[in-house]
Amino acid sequence: DRRRDSPAAGSPIQPIIKDIGEVYSRLLDHRPVIQGEIRYFVKEFEEKRGLRELRVLENLKNTIFEANERVLPKCEQAMQDNLSETFKRLQAANAMIHRLQERECEARKLQADKMMAREEKCIAHWEEFMREQQNKRAEVDEEHRKAMERLKEQYSEMEKELAKYASF
Repeated sequence: DRRRDSPAAGSPIQPIIKDIGEVYSRLLDHRPVIQGEIRYFVKEFEEKRGLRELRVLENLKNTIFEANERVLPKCEQAMQDNLSETFKRLQAANAMIHRLQERECEARKLQADKMMAREEKCIAHWEEFMREQQNKRAEVDEEHRKAMERLKEQYSEMEKELAKYASF
């Protein structure tokens, strides 16, 4: 019905309008070309890259699954075994160090006791030396006093004798 109602229906202008529509659709309407290019790009992307990324993701999933199911438990077990062994070794080393420290402390105490004994011995020796020096000084002072008295007596006698001769 529309073709009958349109003014160009059945007129000689209709083939021209049809040709103009075809020219328009070929030259100016790019939608079919763009849609075809888009479909081609999506198809290429999905087939090539999509499958490649899907394989990469699948490999990652497998690697993670294997790590979680096999590698991680092995690592945990090895870590527990090694950790307990290391802990035992550390305890043994700690005990050895503790014994060494005790021996060193005993050696220092023994050395300090020896030093104190030597110091006390030196102090006693020094006090004995000082007493001997005091006694010797007292003896020397006494000898000096006696010598002074003898000299005084000798000089007083000499003065007396000199006084006898001075009267001549």
